[in-house]
Amino acid sequence: MSGDLRQAAADSIDAPGTPEALWVAWDGLHCLPTVGLPDGPVVVVAAHPDDEVLGFGGTMALLAAFGVDVHVMTITDGELSHPQSTLITPERLARIRRAELCSALAQLGLPGARPEQLGVPDTQVDRHESAVARRIAALLRKVEAAWCVAPWYGDLHSDHEAAGRAALRACRASKVPLWMYPVWMWHWAGPGDPRVPWGDAARLPLPADALALKSAAIGQFVSQLHPWGEGAENAAILPPDEIEHHTRRFETVFR
Repeated sequence: MSGDLRQAAADSIDAPGTPEALWVAWDGLHCLPTVGLPDGPVVVVAAHPDDEVLGFGGTMALLAAFGVDVHVMTITDGELSHPQSTLITPERLARIRRAELCSALAQLGLPGARPEQLGVPDTQVDRHESAVARRIAALLRKVEAAWCVAPWYGDLHSDHEAAGRAALRACRASKVPLWMYPVWMWHWAGPGDPRVPWGDAARLPLPADALALKSAAIGQFVSQLHPWGEGAENAAILPPDEIEHHTRRFETVFR
């Protein structure tokens, strides 16, 4: 992605987002086809700790409840979520976010899950895309995955997009089906947005108990949900209006 495109993407994410009420009122979202759960081992890829829970956590809880093996790979530690803050160092934030992810997975019913954490520098996944694709492919083979789930490569976040491209490459090589979940799309897009491939989208319904587990799991990411202190550099990355997009009674994937 060129520098101009990167800046445009950053501007879209930093701008005021689409209110959840507009999404809820859009019939097109509720008319998406429904898909069933994978019936074999699933590898869930995330660019940062919390992406997988925001985009796919309710379905992860359902899979765990049905005894399906769920394997999580986190590409970065998300250590640069607050790059200008003087109240938290990247090294400390990396440790915190790793611990938050383990707590969140336990809330989803995966208490023994040990995420495969690649430690790629935050904001630089595109520079390591080929290596990441190889690591994803290796994990798919190791666990004999029936399915892979990864961030959508159109999400307008460089790390998310690179993670999605790497997963797509790995899945093509391994002949493993791929679903892709959006995270920031709900913020910058709007109902019927032509930049979104709605024809490829599908819904995964979440029963009340799975949604409750997902909400509890999201609550573990304290470093992202609450400000570190005064000033924009310490602001919450995931304020309540963003969390609303991820606590619907269904999750959305692109196939």
